[in-house]
Amino acid sequence: MARPESRYVCQSCGAAFHRWEGQCRGCSAWNTLVESLIREPAGGRTAGRATRAGEVPRSQPLAGSGASPEPRRPIGIDEVDRVLGGGLVPGSLVLLGGEPGIGKSTLVLEMAAGVAREKGGGGVLYASGEESAAQLRLRAERLGLSSAVPGERIGLLAETEVDRIVAAAEAEGPSMLIIDSIQTMTADGLQGPAGSVGQVREAAARLGAYARSAGVPVILVGHVTKDGSLAGPRTLEHLVDAVLTLDGERFGTLRLLRAAKNRFGSTEEVGVLEMTADGLRPVMDPARAFLGDGAGESAGVAVAATLEGSRPLLVEVQALVAPSGYGTPRRTVAGVEQNRVALLVAVLGRRCGADISGHDLYVSLAGGAAVSEPALDLAIALALVSSLRDRPLRPATVVCGEVSLLGELRPARGLERRAREAARLGFSQALVPWPSGTAMPRIPGLEVIPARTLREALGLVLMPRNGAVREGHGEREPVLGSPGS
Repeated sequence: MARPESRYVCQSCGAAFHRWEGQCRGCSAWNTLVESLIREPAGGRTAGRATRAGEVPRSQPLAGSGASPEPRRPIGIDEVDRVLGGGLVPGSLVLLGGEPGIGKSTLVLEMAAGVAREKGGGGVLYASGEESAAQLRLRAERLGLSSAVPGERIGLLAETEVDRIVAAAEAEGPSMLIIDSIQTMTADGLQGPAGSVGQVREAAARLGAYARSAGVPVILVGHVTKDGSLAGPRTLEHLVDAVLTLDGERFGTLRLLRAAKNRFGSTEEVGVLEMTADGLRPVMDPARAFLGDGAGESAGVAVAATLEGSRPLLVEVQALVAPSGYGTPRRTVAGVEQNRVALLVAVLGRRCGADISGHDLYVSLAGGAAVSEPALDLAIALALVSSLRDRPLRPATVVCGEVSLLGELRPARGLERRAREAARLGFSQALVPWPSGTAMPRIPGLEVIPARTLREALGLVLMPRNGAVREGHGEREPVLGSPGS
């Protein structure tokens, strides 16, 4: 095999050049040349050799040979194992991304300690291109991981050359390899700086080849850009088996771990972690983590029952509607989609007679949560009208449902699971669009109130101005459609 040579290859037409140019001379495209390694076999074309007797590849049946696959390796952190689908798959390549200071290095160090504590398992190799071994030891001491089993089985390597890291891993034979971070790694044969498209792609490819050949899971820590996406080429996300993101409010305590891609599990699960002085710790009751203290007592507050994967989470929606002092009203949202809020404002004005298009709107989720589920629509709409009329919702009420353009409510999946979780947390009423033709379940301590339209839901849960709750749901006060309401 001839030695690979570095070339600048156009990502549009495939033309190769010896040096970088702003414009490709083959297709006239701008900024498409990426440094790549060109590997040419010594014997020329291989088509003739591949057809020789004994060298034709053979396919394998889908059922396999009957041998059971190697079991997953649990991390020891329940929330991380949930997102991964039960643990790390041997030979997999996992990419962990997040904003600076969110806790990525802390999380991977705790993952290394969890793997090191396994009985009969090998050590963990932690290769860092951003911190020295002494700095990593300081972090481990703060987390209480520098002694006992993790301190003996976690090996530190301050290195940025991928080939040297792979050589060290092959010599030590660890149970897991951690690269912090992939943007600091360089591959032999490429002249570009660390973090360039060619370097990141080649380094990830070599680490992936090592992971599959040795059967060792590799964790890559990745940087993110200012818009929140993973830095580097999009090819990086295709090369890895799983893409995890750690997000949350940097100055808050809660962190959410999600899987944007997972070849060996679901991408709908979410892990809830809390940043403490001793590191990241799993939240004991995630369903209660995003509930405020004043739910049901203040105007502009509604509690929504959401579903993240198989786990129901109750989220407090806070809204503020204020008169606009300028020509163009402000629309500020946090944790929800701004286009969805604009749609609900239009539905409220057209179908329910609550015109708030000329007001400043502020919508956020408590605890720094971010939810994109359509079942959050009903809670946002109720919170907006509650703030507009300065009338709180009925106490201990949870809502769930999608709002259509006609003002109708559509049921969400897993309604019974959401309702049972609300009853466990002490809620006494649940306003949901229950599917027609199906019997509503009897949940102890929870009254399920069905609603078909958004206007009907507003009449059922909005309290009168004097704060007294009327007996019976059939006697409603007109709340919308009139200037004095």
